[in-house]
Amino acid sequence: MLRRNIRLRREYLYRKSLEGKERLQYEKKRKIREALEEGKPIPTELRNEEATLRQQIDLEDDYTAIPKSHIDDEYANATERNPKILLTTSRDASAPLQQFVKELKLVFPNAVRMNRGNQVISEIIESCRAHEFTDVILVHEHRGVPDGLIISHLPFGPTAYFGLLNVVTRHDIKDKQDVRPMSEAYPHIILDNFATKLGERTANILKHLFPVPKPDTKRIVTFANRSDYISFRHHIYQKRGGPKSVELEEVGPRFELRLYQVKLGTMDQSEAQTEWVIRPYMNTSKKRSFIGDDEPKESKKTKKH
Repeated sequence: MLRRNIRLRREYLYRKSLEGKERLQYEKKRKIREALEEGKPIPTELRNEEATLRQQIDLEDDYTAIPKSHIDDEYANATERNPKILLTTSRDASAPLQQFVKELKLVFPNAVRMNRGNQVISEIIESCRAHEFTDVILVHEHRGVPDGLIISHLPFGPTAYFGLLNVVTRHDIKDKQDVRPMSEAYPHIILDNFATKLGERTANILKHLFPVPKPDTKRIVTFANRSDYISFRHHIYQKRGGPKSVELEEVGPRFELRLYQVKLGTMDQSEAQTEWVIRPYMNTSKKRSFIGDDEPKESKKTKKH
């Protein structure tokens, strides 16, 4: 099993190394296509390769003409089976952290909670690969307050590192007498304001933690981005009165996520390439958003033609 994982990892890294060459070839073929369609001469720098590139263009279709990236590779088989998630914590977890992780287990369908004990991350990741888990979620704390959440996709990544803020558990949202068992139906997912490339990447990581729901399910999970702070909310709804009258009820828990790093690998790989990381100087650019578009639509200026 270890040799197989090493071989698969090498193949994955090799495919990733080819992306630059494939993108360069794609750009060359695109220029030739445009020249042929517009009746213009072939660019001078491509005339030596024209015959080979035109032959490749003739053999391509709509699917093979677009270069694939490692991002396509990571979630290529995500829709073939439901996600299987392992939830764990940092070592010596406090009672509030354990309670929060228990509630997260109810949020994510098909999740399994594991007490960390003395296990190291590399052992956990290797065991999850062997048992065909799709994701590992690790929750950190500081003095009993959950403050960090790591989502690592298996078998090869990516890994997203989030800061965790304003955590409110289910029992804190309501009186203990009003807390009722949580539905285990697969929820609908609402992703709001993930407009940039990094936003799409973040939304892709989050949405693949949930399986495809049935159309009539009453659970709703919302990830709403405002100023790069992602608010998580969990509701159920009931239809009251008329057909357009819907009553929302918050189930909990409730928290905010702040993305600060994305790595092209699993959390046990310290040598994994960093795809994106927030830097100290980025905090000074208050008007700039990295995940979504926070400028109101009414204030956007339309271009005059």
